[in-house]
Amino acid sequence: MLTNKAKYGLKAMLHLAEVSTGQPVLVAEISAANNMPKKFLDAIFGELRTAGLVHSKKGRGGGFVLASSPSQITVGEIVRALDGPLALIACASTRYYRGCDDCPRESKCRVRLMMLEVRNAIANVLDNRSLEDMRMLVVSKMPPPRRQVKPHVVADKAPASKRETQTAAKPIRPASARKAQRG
Repeated sequence: MLTNKAKYGLKAMLHLAEVSTGQPVLVAEISAANNMPKKFLDAIFGELRTAGLVHSKKGRGGGFVLASSPSQITVGEIVRALDGPLALIACASTRYYRGCDDCPRESKCRVRLMMLEVRNAIANVLDNRSLEDMRMLVVSKMPPPRRQVKPHVVADKAPASKRETQTAAKPIRPASARKAQRG
């Protein structure tokens, strides 16, 4: 799950991407414009600066600027700088790999194989989309998220007399269908 730190970092980087190139922006301005806590944003910018994604300018007219153009910064870089590995478990990470103590045959571990697939799907999206791509997304043109709801059957433990009153009403058939069934 994406942490608030990464979410705020993405929003802050988008804010920088939308201002004139090279024009420094104060953290207080970004904080106010995006309804984010300034102290938390200060810490986030510290990590983004350490990762080389932003530069800071001190003094009058200072603030933060992107270290390169929005088209050169991937969403994956930002997320990794703030949240660390994309993989849900350490043995499925390519950049931060760490073997499991409880798994004697990692190559046959079905949990790891599934989590590798998940990690690769996430990385495929985040590493192939730039900050500029994200900036160009238009919410109104985005398709609604697809929900696939599996039917969930729950056993009815109500007494028979109550079950009869709880059942859904039967559809009403046209009179011609009722006559055909009787005759």
